[in-house]
Amino acid sequence: MTERPRLAVVGAGPAGLAAALAAAARGVQVTLVDAADQAGGQFYRQPAAALGARRPQALHHQWRTWERLRAALDRHRTAGRITHLTDHHVWTVERDSGSGTFGVHALLGPAQEEGVTVRADAVLLATGGYERVLPFPGWTLPGVVTAGGAQAMLKGGLVLPGRTAVVAGTGPLLLPVATGLAAAGARVAALVESAGPAALLRRAPALAAQPGKLAEGTGYATRLLRHGVRTLARHTVVAAHGTDRLEAVTVAALDPDGDVRPGSARRIGCDTLAVGHGMLPHTDLAETLGCTLSGTAVRVDDEQRTDVPGVWAAGEATGVGGAALALAEGHIAGRSAAARLHDTVPDPRRWATAARARTRLREFAAALDAVYAPPAGWADRVPDDTVVCRCEEVTAGEVRGAAGALGAGDLRTVKLLTRAGMGWCQGRMCAPAVAGLAGCPLTAGRRPFARPVPLGVLADLPEPD
Repeated sequence: MTERPRLAVVGAGPAGLAAALAAAARGVQVTLVDAADQAGGQFYRQPAAALGARRPQALHHQWRTWERLRAALDRHRTAGRITHLTDHHVWTVERDSGSGTFGVHALLGPAQEEGVTVRADAVLLATGGYERVLPFPGWTLPGVVTAGGAQAMLKGGLVLPGRTAVVAGTGPLLLPVATGLAAAGARVAALVESAGPAALLRRAPALAAQPGKLAEGTGYATRLLRHGVRTLARHTVVAAHGTDRLEAVTVAALDPDGDVRPGSARRIGCDTLAVGHGMLPHTDLAETLGCTLSGTAVRVDDEQRTDVPGVWAAGEATGVGGAALALAEGHIAGRSAAARLHDTVPDPRRWATAARARTRLREFAAALDAVYAPPAGWADRVPDDTVVCRCEEVTAGEVRGAAGALGAGDLRTVKLLTRAGMGWCQGRMCAPAVAGLAGCPLTAGRRPFARPVPLGVLADLPEPD
């Protein structure tokens, strides 16, 4: 019997699931590698079975889509076409220049002390995205969490981050976060959104092309009204206050130029601030392999292929656009990978429906990016004594000094001069803020590892031929 070609899919969110299912259905042996203990990613994050959630669907929308994906995954796993490796944290992917095959290196389990290597003929990266965090005075206080972090606590742990919350920042994620917190019993004191109605109206034609998305947003807004949540449009968080933990936030109105309106500041009592300013693509593994980026996202062709032979990418890693876009891209990538692994030329007509959806959803995502850009001038409002890099405790003043007095014009130079980005997260959290404060582009920093690796794991790797 001829051995089936092997495809490693990194990430079991919407894009990874769609890709794995499409490839497995077309005769490819798929290994689905994911850091979580269940499939679904952040979008379909599930509470642990031990929590006994009676109605997990209450925390989600598009639940029927998730049920179809889960059922198909179970069928392929039972048939042996997909191997699903949970709790596997991929730290690098390497390509054997001789054979052209790939080694996907992961750390196993919560302790992440044991190394595992998955061999494959091709790799599909569905690594998702991460939240953009912009600093302000008090943002390091206990009780300040990212918007996605608050949602993860609720979906995955069935716990509230606090009893009285303010949800703030910008972006469509704020709506489901505020709605979910309110429905779970928290008092949401305010939804503070820096974008305003005028920005939405300017992009009305592109947004109207996705009526389902608009209806979804309207549904969230209706539920927020039902829960009595105040929405403060064209407002921003100026500071968070507290001693041992968060006690209140100060918010203020923004003028058309993005500056704070004098005299508009108000203080809102809360024990939780869920704040987010959009998402950025997670590209560490793609950078390690040498894939070209377009801006901050992995560059792909119409088949979702990168410019590295044998490597595909789909979902937020190729540009943040939501679950529906990730599903379309994953389906295309899986079908393309299957065809190429079988040494046949893919027929784009086979995924024409998904391609049309991809085009429409990318246009919609571009419109949302324009509407929900972080407010202009945010960096000017950050005082010099505000910590920007939490790992190395580097302040905004130190970053400004590196850029101004010392002439640093890029993230790498700022990092060398201030240590901003040299800590545990290697700049994943602070890089957008450092770039904004230094006035330099947010460029990818090519790292050999996507996460810290124990020396013992490195020592156990076989020597290259």
